[in-house]
Amino acid sequence: MSDFAPTPFDIPSDAGGKDLGIFLPIANGGWILSKNKPELDGSYAYNRQCAVLAEEAGFDFVMSMSKFRGYGGETHHWDSSLDPVVLMAALSEVTSKVKCWTTVHTILQNPAVVAKMLATLDQVSNGRSGLNVVTGSYKGEFSQMGAWPEGVDHDARYDLAQEWITAIKRLWKEDSVTMDGKYFQLEDCQSWPKPEKRPFLVCAGSSQRGMRFTSEEMDAIFLSGAEPEELARASHEAKADAASLGRYVRTYSMMTVVFGDTDEEAEATAKHYAEGFDEGALHGMMRAYGFLDAEIGKENAFTKKARSSFMAAYVAGSSQTVIDKLTELFSVAETDGLMLIFPDYMTGIPKFGREVLPVLRERFPGKVKVGNHG
Repeated sequence: MSDFAPTPFDIPSDAGGKDLGIFLPIANGGWILSKNKPELDGSYAYNRQCAVLAEEAGFDFVMSMSKFRGYGGETHHWDSSLDPVVLMAALSEVTSKVKCWTTVHTILQNPAVVAKMLATLDQVSNGRSGLNVVTGSYKGEFSQMGAWPEGVDHDARYDLAQEWITAIKRLWKEDSVTMDGKYFQLEDCQSWPKPEKRPFLVCAGSSQRGMRFTSEEMDAIFLSGAEPEELARASHEAKADAASLGRYVRTYSMMTVVFGDTDEEAEATAKHYAEGFDEGALHGMMRAYGFLDAEIGKENAFTKKARSSFMAAYVAGSSQTVIDKLTELFSVAETDGLMLIFPDYMTGIPKFGREVLPVLRERFPGKVKVGNHG
């Protein structure tokens, strides 16, 4: 574990507790590639209900992704999605405690524009704003609008992101910023108002370059992986890398929760989703990931995992089983938080808030008492 203390953001991990949040379903279909899943339209009305329920249940944050092209298929998965910055500003107005974290792609928005957007979100949310930084890796999503930077490879996109976030941080603090970077140039650039407190910064860079970017610039990282041991290795690596720079980085993971009155019922529900797997949406997702069309349909580790229909790691079971699994995850992985997904948020959020969240708060209370939002 790192000897360095995290920057405080009024969340449980400030004192060693666990941050629990909701990954909002801002695109149709949610995070299950199936014709048999509950239908989520990705509308503002649905996401507004999610945010209100999350605050009532005592969650620490809600977060939105950013998506500009869906995967199609029979379910038209993610073909319709909301703008995340506008959404989170609106949700800030209907909540008062839960943190509101948005997402911006570094290759799409000038840093001076983003500095003002987030300063505005910070004001609207009364200091609850956060930014998920995405460097952009799906060429088709951005080339459709002429925004793909040709010749800028994976590591170079992180170099771009480093300039980008450096400019934003300076604009949040300095009266005027002049910088002559490889990707961004600012000349006596001014940005007012300033955030009252720097927004929370998170990304999901799992490569060596991405992890170093996180260690240098971010407050948290989303790790990939489903098994506690796998997450433990990734978490320890991320924290050690940050510690080598004299910083503390929080480590988070994602989990889809499928509830049932019994484990058998929950597992049957998960199987039902898999039986309705949308093959066409998988093809669209693979194309977005840059896989060759000739490889689509081949049975490999990626497609085998995808045919569960779940786009993230999942746990299926009764409330007690979910408690046990998440307790094991936190105990073994020693991560700082978890972002949750539900097949049906309207029933999943309240149930988790009533039956799971209080137990997790009790089991992982942190070094000092952290107020609950409930």
